[in-house]
Amino acid sequence: MLVTREEMAFDFQGARLDPVKDKDVIVWAVQQFLYGEITGVQIGHWLYNAPDLESARFLARQAVEEFQHVGNFLRILEILGAPPDKAAWSVRFLATGLMGGDWAEHVALEMALGEGLVLQAFYAMIETVDEPEIVAILKRGVRQEERHVDFGEQQTRKAIAGRPALRRRLLGLALVSLWGVSRLEAFMKKRLPMDHPALKRLPDLVRHTVRIAELRLMRIGLTEAPISSMSAGRKLALVAEAYAGKLALGLASWVLSVLLFPLRLLGLAGPKRLTDTYLSDPLVARGGRLGAGAEAGTDDDPGDAGEQAGPGGAQAGHGAAARA
Repeated sequence: MLVTREEMAFDFQGARLDPVKDKDVIVWAVQQFLYGEITGVQIGHWLYNAPDLESARFLARQAVEEFQHVGNFLRILEILGAPPDKAAWSVRFLATGLMGGDWAEHVALEMALGEGLVLQAFYAMIETVDEPEIVAILKRGVRQEERHVDFGEQQTRKAIAGRPALRRRLLGLALVSLWGVSRLEAFMKKRLPMDHPALKRLPDLVRHTVRIAELRLMRIGLTEAPISSMSAGRKLALVAEAYAGKLALGLASWVLSVLLFPLRLLGLAGPKRLTDTYLSDPLVARGGRLGAGAEAGTDDDPGDAGEQAGPGGAQAGHGAAARA
C-alpha cells in the first residue's frame, strides 16, 4: 500500500474492549462491518464492466474474500451471542450511497479510500478487542483488505494519469466521503459510551483516520496539498465541479444511448467488454497458461486468510481449494 501499516497505527494507550462488559459496543461495530461486507454484491457490477482481464481476475477473487468476511463477522456475532442488525445510516451511505458511477470512481472511492477507512477500523478493533478468537478472525481478513486497498491505489493512479479533470472530480467526491466519516463520528458519539477509556479516544482516532486518508490521496496523486489545508470555498468548488461533471457525463450517456438504440438492437455500437477485447488483452496476448501462479497457490499470502470462520464455528477453505 502507499500508506504503510505503521503509518496507519493508532495508540489507544492500552485501553481495551472487554467481550463481556463492552459486549454492546463490539456487537454494534461488528454489525456495521457485516453490512460493509454484504456490499460485496456490488463487485458483480464491476466484474461485468472490468477494463481488462487482470482486473476481472482480481475482482473475482475479491468477491470470494468479501463473502468469506460475511461468514467471519457472523461467527464473531455468534461468539458474542448477538444477532445481526441493521447498519447505521452513515455506514449505508458510505458503503452503498457513494457507489461509483464508473471504473475510476470505483477504484478511487470504494477501494483506495473506502476500503482504506475500513482497514483503519479493522486495525482499531484488533488493537482493542480483548478476545483471542475475534482478534484472530480480524487478523486473517486484514491481509485481504490490504490487497484491496493496494489494487485501488494502483488502479486510481493509472486512471488519472494525464487527466486533470478526472483527478479533480475524484477529489471532490472524496471530500463527500470524508464528510460521511464526520457524520458517522457524530452518530457514534451519541450511540456509544464515550466515557469508556477506549472510546474516549474516538475523536482522536477519527482525526488520525482522516489524516491518513489525506495522505493516501496525496500519494495517489489526487491532491498535492492536504485537504485540511484547503479553504471551505475551495472544497465546495471541488464538490460542485465533481457533481456537475457526473451530471454532464450522465446526460451525455443518456443522449448517446437514445441515439444509438437502433444500432444496439442489431448488436452494434454497444460498450466494449472483455468478451469483445480479450484477444488483445495483455494476459491473453502473451500466451502461456493463464493463472498458473494461482493454480499453484503462489499468489496467496501465507497465512493470509487460512481458513475463514463461518457461522456455527465451521471453517470454510480459502485459496485454490475454496475456489474449486
